[in-house]
Amino acid sequence: MKGTVASRAFVGVLVNTLIANVTTSFLWFALTFWVYIQTHSVLATGVIGGAYMLFIAFFAMVFGTIVDRHRKHTVMVLSSVVSAAAFLVAGGIYLARPEASLLDLGGPWFWLFSAVILFGGVIEQLRNIALSTTVTLLVPTEKHANANGLVGTVQGIAFLVTSVFSGLSIGFLGMGWTLAIAIAAMILTLLHLLFLRIPEGRPKPDPDAPGALDLRGSARAIRQAPGLFALIVFSTFNNLIGGVYLALMDPYGLTLFDAQTWGFALAFSSTGFLIGGAVVAKYGLGAKPMRTMLLVVMAMGLLGAIFMLREWWPLYVVGMWIYMALVPPVEAAEQTVIQKVVPFARQGRVFGVAAAMEAAAAPVTAFLIAPLAEFLIIPYMKGDAGQRQWGWLLGEGEARGIALICLWAGLIMVLVGGLAFFTRSYRRLTELYAQAPEQVVAEQIPLDDLATGGTAVPAERVAAPDGRDGPERTSAADASADAPAPADAEDRG
Repeated sequence: MKGTVASRAFVGVLVNTLIANVTTSFLWFALTFWVYIQTHSVLATGVIGGAYMLFIAFFAMVFGTIVDRHRKHTVMVLSSVVSAAAFLVAGGIYLARPEASLLDLGGPWFWLFSAVILFGGVIEQLRNIALSTTVTLLVPTEKHANANGLVGTVQGIAFLVTSVFSGLSIGFLGMGWTLAIAIAAMILTLLHLLFLRIPEGRPKPDPDAPGALDLRGSARAIRQAPGLFALIVFSTFNNLIGGVYLALMDPYGLTLFDAQTWGFALAFSSTGFLIGGAVVAKYGLGAKPMRTMLLVVMAMGLLGAIFMLREWWPLYVVGMWIYMALVPPVEAAEQTVIQKVVPFARQGRVFGVAAAMEAAAAPVTAFLIAPLAEFLIIPYMKGDAGQRQWGWLLGEGEARGIALICLWAGLIMVLVGGLAFFTRSYRRLTELYAQAPEQVVAEQIPLDDLATGGTAVPAERVAAPDGRDGPERTSAADASADAPAPADAEDRG
């Protein structure tokens, strides 16, 4: 039953996710602004951003197994409870220690305080993985791309709101009141979530996944969709380049603006998320989402190479706006492909693997680029040698070293995106996506039945296309789930 009840449930999940994303992003942005304003250290902001992605990489595969084993509503409640608890602990640390000790990069309290806040934000990834699977659960296959566009729109709204209010909160209220706002908002998120109902059955236990980390099951699901591993690897590389922007975006922006104005600049640029997500929600991604993804990635690389060529704030802000408008189609394309070619019962684990690999890439460049920028490239570009060699292209200014790094990162992204069109993995996954039938998910429970304690339909029983109950066959990839993979089924492209 993917009708009105399911649609209402999906909208409710989106609204709740918006509240939660606003809360966790608000505090993460605020922490970054607060640390940079007080310390003026590119290294510190790079480490914070890198640590956030490293946490996601560490926990994401465990999160994927949790999502597959439990009802999605239960998973989302767990996410809200843990995030609220983490923010409360951070508030206690802030009250117990003077700000000077929390801003001492050489002391333990800075790292403990930052780690607790980042952990509370990382737990939000558990909810996001569950959200990706609810698209398959609640939305018809032909509307997956549009639903993923709505997810991108929600993320854009969250980015817009947090980028404004994080800067204003730190600028006018300080870190203490910012923590109090985040704690209150997360508690409200939990209360709202308790009134939501998702029509879903209880997942069938997977006998092949006894542990909390099911690497074997994740690998099996990926291997059965030829070319899928290459898609995840490409997205990982894309995040590797994206780690450059993660480490350098705020320091560059705070060179051009004060904290409050930079918050408004981020808010304007983040409306690009809304436009990009809205376009995908309206028009989808076309018959070949992989092709759309590669073309958009190449455009992002070209844009990233040129929007810092001059230290001119309109160029940077407009460039960021266009860049952010291109992010939702890329993310929606990857999610749409996985939702069609991977069996529903294993999607959480596959999304977890993808999130882990992609998140692990960003800290590599963030931890590498931040010290390189601060100790080598920025001083080089401020000297006569750097100006003589690159001044004709990058002009003059305080942050020409950052501009040089982003120029090369963008050009590499364009090159790799173009080469991906010629790989066998691209061709095979495009064919598999076109041929895969619609996902068939276990029958949903009407909301009235959930409220009265109705019995869940076992996950192994589903509605067959002719209306009869039958054995689960969720996709072309799942048709051979129990058979050994042929020798050429594993991606080598």
